[in-house]
Order: sequence, then structure tokens, then C-alpha cells
Amino acid sequence: MKLLIFSDVHGDLAALKRLVETEADYYISAGDLVSWSRGLERCGEVLRPRGDKVYVLPGNHESAETVAAFCREFGFHAFHEQSMRVSEYHVAGLGYSNPTPFNTPGEYSEAELKRRLEAFAGLKPLVLICHTPPYRTALDKVWKGLHAGSQAVRDFIEKHQPDYFFCGHIHEAEGQSAEFGKTRAVNAGKRGYLLELK
Repeated sequence: MKLLIFSDVHGDLAALKRLVETEADYYISAGDLVSWSRGLERCGEVLRPRGDKVYVLPGNHESAETVAAFCREFGFHAFHEQSMRVSEYHVAGLGYSNPTPFNTPGEYSEAELKRRLEAFAGLKPLVLICHTPPYRTALDKVWKGLHAGSQAVRDFIEKHQPDYFFCGHIHEAEGQSAEFGKTRAVNAGKRGYLLELK
């Protein structure tokens, strides 16, 4: 089974078309298809050919309610706080980011992120997909000395050791990878990452 995981398209329809042209069994948007919820319909039209293979998380630029309505309109799956089985794996998703300076619609406190992640604590083996990356890692580095990820996400990964972790949110860290014990982690960005599960 192939999962194409991507994030932070921000209305770049050319990038989205390239992703849709990649053959996969699941297409999982880890948030921020657009900026400030504007232009979701255009993204929906590009994604429509993949139909019910599309799973969408809200980033910090979309609310869960906006993404749920978008998914209903186009026949996609709203994947915020959801999980599913793919082969022998559990695949789980949590949208939103930790607080930003921009007061965007999809932000949780660290305490709220921690609470919502706990729903996935018993799922093994696990592929975890969040919008926000773990704090003070290669995945959340904006520039030298500035990291903008979530401590709650990092704590969850270090404690529960999902097999795979994917995120977006920090554009400067697109394509970066890291390992936390047995966890292989990647900031997928809008280039995307094709994960093959046996």
C-alpha cells in the first residue's frame, strides 16, 4: 500500500496537480492546502479525480469545521483526530499547530495537543501524521537558533515511538528527516513523501 503524504500546498495548484498525478492508494494532506481558508474549492477540483482516496487534515490556516465541510462537498475524508488501518499499520492524523504569532484559525495550546494526541497512544504499529512538527529538531527549524514546533508532539514521539511520523507547517524544513529511537520522521512539505507499507 502506498501513502502519498504532503503538506503546506498553500494554493499552489501546479504542485497539487503533480501530487495527484503520482499513483498511490491514499493521498493524505497534512494541512494548509490554502492560506486563511481561501481557495479550497480550486484545490478540491484538482483533488477530485482521486475521490475517496483523499484524506485531509486542517493545518493552522484552516479550521476543522472548514475542512469537514470541504470534504463533504468533494467526497474526501476529514482525517482530523481520526485513525484507520492500512495493511498491518494504524495511520492516525492530528491537524492544527501549536500557537503562532499570526493568530491563524487552526491553533491548539501545547496542553490541548498533548490531550488530543493521547487518543493514539495505544495504536501500534503506528504511522502518525500531524500538521506541526516536534520542537527543536531538523523538522521545525526556521533558521539557526529558531525552532517553531511543538513540545507536546516531540514528547509523544519520544514516549510512544510511532514507526513513522510525518508533518509540515515549517516550510523552511521541507524534506528534512530525523530519527527518534525507532521513529523515522519527515517534514513532507508540498513536494510530498511516498510511503510504502508492506
